[in-house]
Order: sequence, then structure tokens, then C-alpha cells
Amino acid sequence: MFKKSLVSFFAAALCSAASMSASAEALKVAIVAPSASNDLAFTQSIVDGVNALKEEFEIEMAITDGTFIVDDAAAAIRDYAKQGFDVVLAHGSQYGGSLKEIAPDFPDTAFAWGTSADTFGLPNVSAYEAMSNEGGYVMGVMAGKMTKSGVIGVVGPIEVGDAKLYVDGFVEGAKAANGDATVNVNYIGSFGDVALAAEAGRSHIANGADVMTGTAQMVVGAIGAARSKDVAWFGTQANQTKLGKKVVVASQVYKWEVILRDIFNDAKNGVLGGKLHKVDLANGGLTIEFNDKYSLDAGARKAGEEAMAAIMDGSLKLSH
Repeated sequence: MFKKSLVSFFAAALCSAASMSASAEALKVAIVAPSASNDLAFTQSIVDGVNALKEEFEIEMAITDGTFIVDDAAAAIRDYAKQGFDVVLAHGSQYGGSLKEIAPDFPDTAFAWGTSADTFGLPNVSAYEAMSNEGGYVMGVMAGKMTKSGVIGVVGPIEVGDAKLYVDGFVEGAKAANGDATVNVNYIGSFGDVALAAEAGRSHIANGADVMTGTAQMVVGAIGAARSKDVAWFGTQANQTKLGKKVVVASQVYKWEVILRDIFNDAKNGVLGGKLHKVDLANGGLTIEFNDKYSLDAGARKAGEEAMAAIMDGSLKLSH
């Protein structure tokens, strides 16, 4: 009996030690982001990316979302570094100034931010960006082929980062597919003003738009306007089909896990930053996900797929 108890004791001790070792090897990742974690747009894209790697890296994840106020985001970034998180993801181009000040105070923490191409020359800061103009171009091509009114509406946030890239790519694609189309672009000056995005969407529709797109967290308002008038919608950043099953044609989806895997592996191996990472169609970091419930014209889809193939094999060079 004593022998069995002793064996059980050592077995339990070994299990406990193994558990502690596994816990010690877990990668602690924090996300600081401007909008809700389930926004079906920018913030959800990075949360989904980390979740896709959760088992592979035994990730312990913490999230501070809804930090539209930059000072609030800066406080969260600094706090996570103080707590000893291995990787802190500052997911917002507006956070760059704060990160530039904070990162030197925590040389043993790996910071990454996007969308941006600037590491500030700091050895513990990585930057990441999405070549969103690629998927934008593909969907612009389809929009140009689809429109019957000849008017396409775009609702943009602030003219920076992947938002501007996407809008520029979409406009370029639409004009390449339909030189006679009018593409009206309205930057509303906000990433989060849902009401203003809805107003912009209604204005596009009043001006004859029968196809629309937009980017950033506020597009839920514009999609609502599109849904109310059965106007086709192209999404980006995350799959937006849930927001309008009858009107969403397709979505460009960010697969941040493609570059997060490199950032996390680097962090585990002591390389804390100094690199620029990109997601694009060729590396699978950008994908086009179609809404099977939307009856898309076969010719429009074919044109989009051909444009996508040409971008991926390098035979089509975008001007933006």
C-alpha cells in the first residue's frame, strides 16, 4: 500500500512539474485595439489571427479593446509590458507615437504594431501591414462588372494605412473593369462613427450607387444602409456576410496568423523586433471569401478571379 502511495505521489509530482513547465513555455500575448473584439472588421481580424495560433504556441492571451482614445491605448500597452507579457500587439496605426516612446523602456518585450511599415529603428518593435489594395482591386473589378447604374459608392474612414490602400485599389479595379463607371469616394474622417458611415451610405445610394464598399470598424452603419435598399456590398478586413446575408457579395479577409507566426517564433528565439511583415494574396495572408447566398454574376466572379490570379503571379502590377 505504501509503495503504491509513493508511486502515486511521484506520478502526481511529475505531472505537476510537467504542467508547470508547459505553463512556463506558454507565450503571453496582449492585444490593444481600437474597437470591439467582435467588430467583424479591423480588431476582430487580429483577434482571429492570434486565436488561430493559440494551440500551436500555447498562447495566454489578454485583450484591451475599444481604445479609440490614444492615451488609453498607451496606458494599456505600458501596463502589459510591466506585467511581463512576451508580445504586445498595438493594433492601430494611431498608436505609433506612443509605441515609439514606450518600447525603449521595456527592451525585453517584443512589440508589434500595424498597419504600418515603420519600426522606428528599434530592436524590439516590428511593424506589419496588409496589402489591402490587392483584394480591393479584385473586388473593384467585380463591382465594375456588376453595376447597372454605373455608380459605385465607397465609404472610407481616415485617409491613412490599409484603409487608404484598400480604397485606392478598389477604385483602380473598378475603373479598369468599367471605364465609364463613376466611383464616388467619401472619407468621413472617423474610424468609429457608425452613424456618420450610415449617412454616407445613404448619400451614395441617393446619388445612384447600386454597389458599395467601405473599410474600418464604422462600416456596420454603411452596410445597414446598403441592406435597407438591397445594394450590393463588398467587405474587407473580416468576413462581413453576417452583417448582410442578402447584400454582401464577398469579403477580403485578413489572415494575420501568416505573419504572427513569424513574430511569435522570433520572440521565442529572442528576436524581439526590427522587422516589417506583410500579408498579401500570394502568401495567403489575404483571402477573398465569397458569400454563397449571394447570386453573383458568373462573368463578374470570373473577372475577379482572373485579376486575383494575375496579381498573385506578378503579371498585374497595381499603381497604388
